[in-house]
Amino acid sequence: MALNPFAAAPRVPLAPAAVVAGSIDACRIYGSVYLERDPRRRGYCFATVYLEPEETFADLLVYSETNKLFADRAGLWYFTEARDFADYALFVTDNRNLADFSFQYTKVRNYAGCQKQ
Repeated sequence: MALNPFAAAPRVPLAPAAVVAGSIDACRIYGSVYLERDPRRRGYCFATVYLEPEETFADLLVYSETNKLFADRAGLWYFTEARDFADYALFVTDNRNLADFSFQYTKVRNYAGCQKQ
């Protein structure tokens, strides 16, 4: 059967689009983060994010830590200048429809984390 050129190719099941599109969980991202803004490097990033202008509509509230050791739970990010030393490289887009999730900065450390929606 394997050498028969006239046999139909085996069918491979495809993953549903909903599973592929919603696979990024914003609540699991913490640690050192590099924000990429160059569209040519989009393929090297972990996820695509949108900086939400309103805190109410953001999926994740982010507090910027000054020390990498304190960025140990969701929403606590330490921003790096070098993408090679970051735990996550995220591409920032200006189109909300292309983003995997949206985030907004907060000035209060206790407010950082996922929004319950």
